[in-house]
Amino acid sequence: MSKLVLSLLLVIAAGAAATLSVLHFPRAQAVARSAVRPGELSQPHAFLGNNCAACHTPVKGVEAKNCIVCHADNKSLLQRQPSAFHATFGECSSCHLEHQGRVPRTTEMDHNALAQIAARKIAREPAGLAGPKDGTDVLAWILSQAQKPGANPAYPHLTPAEATLNCAVCHSTKDRHRELFGTDCASCHGTAKWTLSEFRHPSPISESCAQCHQAPPSHYMMHFKMISMKIASVEKAEVSQCFLCHQTTSWNDIKGVGFYKHH
Repeated sequence: MSKLVLSLLLVIAAGAAATLSVLHFPRAQAVARSAVRPGELSQPHAFLGNNCAACHTPVKGVEAKNCIVCHADNKSLLQRQPSAFHATFGECSSCHLEHQGRVPRTTEMDHNALAQIAARKIAREPAGLAGPKDGTDVLAWILSQAQKPGANPAYPHLTPAEATLNCAVCHSTKDRHRELFGTDCASCHGTAKWTLSEFRHPSPISESCAQCHQAPPSHYMMHFKMISMKIASVEKAEVSQCFLCHQTTSWNDIKGVGFYKHH
Protein backbone atom coordinates (compact mmCIF):
# COMPACT_ATOMS: atom_id res chain seq x y z
CA MET A 1 0.00 0.00 0.00
CA SER A 2 1.47 3.34 -1.00
CA LYS A 3 2.16 6.07 1.52
CA LEU A 4 -0.39 8.39 -0.21
CA VAL A 5 -3.25 5.89 0.11
CA LEU A 6 -2.33 5.16 3.71
CA SER A 7 -2.28 8.87 4.52
CA LEU A 8 -5.73 9.37 2.97
CA LEU A 9 -7.16 6.45 4.97
CA LEU A 10 -5.71 7.88 8.17
CA VAL A 11 -7.25 11.32 7.42
CA ILE A 12 -10.66 9.77 6.72
CA ALA A 13 -10.51 7.66 9.88
CA ALA A 14 -9.50 10.69 11.95
CA GLY A 15 -12.34 12.75 10.46
CA ALA A 16 -14.87 10.01 11.21
CA ALA A 17 -13.63 9.68 14.78
CA ALA A 18 -13.78 13.45 15.29
CA THR A 19 -17.31 13.58 13.90
CA LEU A 20 -18.51 10.80 16.20
CA SER A 21 -16.96 12.47 19.24
CA VAL A 22 -18.47 15.87 18.38
CA LEU A 23 -21.94 14.39 17.96
CA HIS A 24 -21.91 13.39 21.59
CA PHE A 25 -22.23 17.05 22.56
CA PRO A 26 -25.90 18.17 22.96
CA ARG A 27 -25.46 21.28 20.82
CA ALA A 28 -23.87 19.30 18.01
CA GLN A 29 -26.68 16.79 18.20
CA ALA A 30 -29.24 19.60 17.89
CA VAL A 31 -27.46 20.91 14.80
CA ALA A 32 -27.49 17.45 13.27
CA ARG A 33 -31.21 17.07 13.97
CA SER A 34 -32.01 20.46 12.44
CA ALA A 35 -30.23 19.41 9.27
CA VAL A 36 -32.50 16.37 9.00
CA ARG A 37 -35.73 18.06 10.16
CA PRO A 38 -36.13 21.37 8.26
CA GLY A 39 -38.78 22.88 10.53
CA GLU A 40 -42.07 22.39 12.32
CA LEU A 41 -45.18 21.39 10.42
CA SER A 42 -48.24 23.62 10.39
CA GLN A 43 -50.86 22.96 13.07
CA PRO A 44 -53.19 20.89 10.81
CA HIS A 45 -50.27 18.59 9.90
CA ALA A 46 -48.60 18.58 13.32
CA PHE A 47 -49.82 15.05 14.04
CA LEU A 48 -47.54 13.84 11.21
CA GLY A 49 -44.43 15.28 12.84
CA ASN A 50 -42.87 11.86 13.47
CA ASN A 51 -44.20 10.20 10.33
CA CYS A 52 -42.14 11.56 7.43
CA ALA A 53 -43.25 8.73 5.14
CA ALA A 54 -46.84 10.02 5.23
CA CYS A 55 -45.80 12.79 2.83
CA HIS A 56 -42.28 11.98 1.63
CA THR A 57 -41.39 9.14 -0.69
CA PRO A 58 -37.74 8.01 -0.49
CA VAL A 59 -35.61 9.46 -3.32
CA LYS A 60 -38.66 11.12 -4.97
CA GLY A 61 -39.65 13.57 -2.21
CA VAL A 62 -43.24 14.80 -1.69
CA GLU A 63 -45.61 13.20 -4.16
CA ALA A 64 -49.14 14.40 -4.89
CA LYS A 65 -50.57 10.93 -4.29
CA ASN A 66 -49.50 11.19 -0.65
CA CYS A 67 -51.48 14.42 -0.28
CA ILE A 68 -54.50 13.04 -2.11
CA VAL A 69 -54.81 10.18 0.38
CA CYS A 70 -56.10 12.69 2.94
CA HIS A 71 -57.40 15.57 0.83
CA ALA A 72 -59.15 13.91 -2.12
CA ASP A 73 -62.57 14.22 -0.49
CA ASN A 74 -62.26 17.86 0.61
CA LYS A 75 -65.71 18.99 -0.55
CA SER A 76 -65.38 22.51 0.82
CA LEU A 77 -62.37 22.98 -1.47
CA LEU A 78 -63.68 21.25 -4.58
CA GLN A 79 -67.13 22.88 -4.51
CA ARG A 80 -65.76 26.45 -4.54
CA GLN A 81 -65.38 27.95 -8.01
CA PRO A 82 -61.91 29.48 -7.43
CA SER A 83 -60.43 26.23 -6.07
CA ALA A 84 -62.38 23.55 -7.96
CA PHE A 85 -59.43 22.99 -10.32
CA HIS A 86 -57.67 21.05 -7.54
CA ALA A 87 -59.81 18.05 -8.49
CA THR A 88 -57.74 17.44 -11.63
CA PHE A 89 -54.50 19.33 -11.03
CA GLY A 90 -52.36 16.49 -9.70
CA GLU A 91 -49.55 18.60 -8.18
CA CYS A 92 -49.49 20.01 -4.66
CA SER A 93 -46.03 20.85 -3.32
CA SER A 94 -45.34 23.65 -5.83
CA CYS A 95 -47.83 25.93 -4.06
CA HIS A 96 -48.37 24.23 -0.69
CA LEU A 97 -45.25 24.52 1.46
CA GLU A 98 -44.66 22.89 4.81
CA HIS A 99 -42.02 23.03 7.57
CA GLN A 100 -42.56 26.79 7.90
CA GLY A 101 -43.64 26.63 11.54
CA ARG A 102 -46.92 26.07 13.35
CA VAL A 103 -48.65 29.36 12.50
CA PRO A 104 -47.83 30.29 8.85
CA ARG A 105 -50.29 29.28 6.16
CA THR A 106 -49.19 26.38 3.97
CA THR A 107 -50.37 28.11 0.79
CA GLU A 108 -47.97 30.25 -1.20
CA MET A 109 -49.65 31.09 -4.50
CA ASP A 110 -46.95 31.03 -7.16
CA HIS A 111 -48.52 31.81 -10.53
CA ASN A 112 -45.31 30.92 -12.37
CA ALA A 113 -45.43 27.47 -10.78
CA LEU A 114 -49.10 27.24 -11.76
CA ALA A 115 -48.22 28.06 -15.38
CA GLN A 116 -45.40 25.50 -15.40
CA ILE A 117 -47.73 22.81 -14.08
CA ALA A 118 -50.24 23.74 -16.78
CA ALA A 119 -47.52 23.53 -19.44
CA ARG A 120 -46.57 20.04 -18.29
CA LYS A 121 -50.23 19.07 -18.37
CA ILE A 122 -50.49 20.31 -21.96
CA ALA A 123 -47.47 18.22 -22.92
CA ARG A 124 -49.18 15.12 -21.54
CA GLU A 125 -52.69 15.90 -22.84
CA PRO A 126 -52.37 18.02 -25.98
CA ALA A 127 -55.85 17.28 -27.33
CA GLY A 128 -59.46 17.44 -26.24
CA LEU A 129 -59.31 20.65 -24.17
CA ALA A 130 -62.55 22.61 -24.35
CA GLY A 131 -64.29 25.41 -22.43
CA PRO A 132 -65.40 24.92 -18.83
CA LYS A 133 -68.45 22.71 -18.38
CA ASP A 134 -68.44 22.46 -14.59
CA GLY A 135 -66.27 23.18 -11.57
CA THR A 136 -63.93 20.24 -12.10
CA ASP A 137 -63.26 21.19 -15.73
CA VAL A 138 -61.63 24.52 -14.85
CA LEU A 139 -58.12 23.20 -15.41
CA ALA A 140 -59.00 22.22 -18.98
CA TRP A 141 -60.20 25.76 -19.59
CA ILE A 142 -56.97 27.27 -18.23
CA LEU A 143 -54.94 25.02 -20.48
CA SER A 144 -57.01 25.81 -23.56
CA GLN A 145 -56.29 29.51 -23.02
CA ALA A 146 -52.57 28.81 -22.83
CA GLN A 147 -52.68 27.17 -26.28
CA LYS A 148 -54.42 30.04 -28.06
CA PRO A 149 -52.34 32.07 -30.54
CA GLY A 150 -51.31 35.39 -29.02
CA ALA A 151 -52.14 34.23 -25.49
CA ASN A 152 -48.85 35.62 -24.22
CA PRO A 153 -49.00 39.40 -24.79
CA ALA A 154 -46.53 41.79 -23.19
CA TYR A 155 -48.49 42.46 -20.01
CA PRO A 156 -46.52 44.95 -17.88
CA HIS A 157 -47.25 43.26 -14.54
CA LEU A 158 -46.85 39.59 -15.54
CA THR A 159 -44.10 37.22 -16.53
CA PRO A 160 -44.53 35.49 -19.92
CA ALA A 161 -45.45 32.27 -18.08
CA GLU A 162 -48.12 34.00 -15.95
CA ALA A 163 -49.61 35.61 -19.05
CA THR A 164 -50.66 32.20 -20.35
CA LEU A 165 -53.17 31.81 -17.50
CA ASN A 166 -56.77 32.93 -17.69
CA CYS A 167 -57.24 35.08 -14.56
CA ALA A 168 -61.04 35.18 -14.80
CA VAL A 169 -61.33 31.42 -14.32
CA CYS A 170 -60.33 31.73 -10.66
CA HIS A 171 -61.02 35.40 -9.92
CA SER A 172 -64.33 36.16 -11.64
CA THR A 173 -66.17 35.83 -8.32
CA LYS A 174 -64.06 38.72 -7.00
CA ASP A 175 -64.58 41.04 -9.96
CA ARG A 176 -65.48 44.41 -8.48
CA HIS A 177 -65.89 45.80 -11.98
CA ARG A 178 -68.95 43.59 -12.56
CA GLU A 179 -67.47 42.54 -15.95
CA LEU A 180 -67.69 46.12 -17.24
CA PHE A 181 -63.99 45.96 -18.11
CA GLY A 182 -64.20 42.48 -19.60
CA THR A 183 -62.33 39.42 -18.36
CA ASP A 184 -58.77 40.35 -19.32
CA CYS A 185 -57.66 41.13 -15.75
CA ALA A 186 -53.96 40.91 -16.63
CA SER A 187 -54.15 43.99 -18.86
CA CYS A 188 -54.21 46.05 -15.64
CA HIS A 189 -53.52 43.78 -12.67
CA GLY A 190 -50.48 41.80 -11.59
CA THR A 191 -50.15 38.67 -9.49
CA ALA A 192 -48.36 40.32 -6.55
CA LYS A 193 -51.25 42.60 -5.57
CA TRP A 194 -54.61 43.81 -6.90
CA THR A 195 -54.00 47.52 -6.33
CA LEU A 196 -52.70 49.64 -9.20
CA SER A 197 -50.21 52.35 -8.31
CA GLU A 198 -50.63 53.96 -11.72
CA PHE A 199 -54.43 54.07 -11.59
CA ARG A 200 -55.88 57.53 -12.10
CA HIS A 201 -59.50 58.12 -11.21
CA PRO A 202 -61.70 59.91 -13.78
CA SER A 203 -62.51 63.58 -13.22
CA PRO A 204 -64.00 64.44 -9.77
CA ILE A 205 -66.84 66.22 -11.57
CA SER A 206 -67.84 63.10 -13.47
CA GLU A 207 -71.53 62.20 -13.15
CA SER A 208 -71.19 58.59 -14.30
CA CYS A 209 -70.03 57.03 -11.00
CA ALA A 210 -72.75 54.39 -11.02
CA GLN A 211 -71.28 52.83 -14.16
CA CYS A 212 -68.50 51.39 -12.00
CA HIS A 213 -69.62 51.74 -8.39
CA GLN A 214 -72.40 49.79 -6.74
CA ALA A 215 -74.14 51.57 -3.85
CA PRO A 216 -74.24 49.72 -0.50
CA PRO A 217 -77.49 48.04 0.63
CA SER A 218 -78.21 50.85 3.13
CA HIS A 219 -78.65 53.29 0.22
CA TYR A 220 -81.67 51.32 -0.94
CA MET A 221 -83.37 51.67 2.46
CA MET A 222 -84.71 54.52 4.57
CA HIS A 223 -81.17 54.98 5.92
CA PHE A 224 -80.34 56.85 2.69
CA LYS A 225 -82.89 59.61 3.25
CA MET A 226 -82.84 59.68 7.03
CA ILE A 227 -79.05 59.67 7.53
CA SER A 228 -76.92 59.84 4.38
CA MET A 229 -78.66 62.75 2.67
CA LYS A 230 -78.87 64.77 5.89
CA ILE A 231 -75.19 64.36 6.69
CA ALA A 232 -74.22 65.52 3.20
CA SER A 233 -76.82 68.36 3.35
CA VAL A 234 -78.37 67.18 0.08
CA GLU A 235 -82.09 67.82 -0.20
CA LYS A 236 -82.77 65.64 -3.22
CA ALA A 237 -80.68 62.80 -4.61
CA GLU A 238 -81.02 59.48 -6.37
CA VAL A 239 -78.96 56.49 -5.27
CA SER A 240 -77.17 56.54 -8.63
CA GLN A 241 -76.06 60.18 -8.15
CA CYS A 242 -72.93 59.34 -6.15
CA PHE A 243 -71.22 62.57 -7.24
CA LEU A 244 -73.63 64.72 -5.21
CA CYS A 245 -72.20 63.49 -1.89
CA HIS A 246 -68.94 61.59 -2.46
CA GLN A 247 -65.42 62.65 -3.38
CA THR A 248 -63.16 60.53 -5.59
CA THR A 249 -60.43 60.32 -2.92
CA SER A 250 -62.42 57.94 -0.74
CA TRP A 251 -66.02 56.82 -0.23
CA ASN A 252 -65.90 58.26 3.28
CA ASP A 253 -64.75 61.68 2.04
CA ILE A 254 -68.10 63.50 1.94
CA LYS A 255 -68.42 66.87 0.21
CA GLY A 256 -68.58 69.71 2.71
CA VAL A 257 -68.10 67.29 5.62
CA GLY A 258 -64.75 65.60 5.16
CA PHE A 259 -63.96 62.04 6.25
CA TYR A 260 -67.01 60.66 7.97
CA LYS A 261 -67.12 57.35 9.87
CA HIS A 262 -70.54 55.88 9.17
CA HIS A 263 -70.33 52.95 11.56
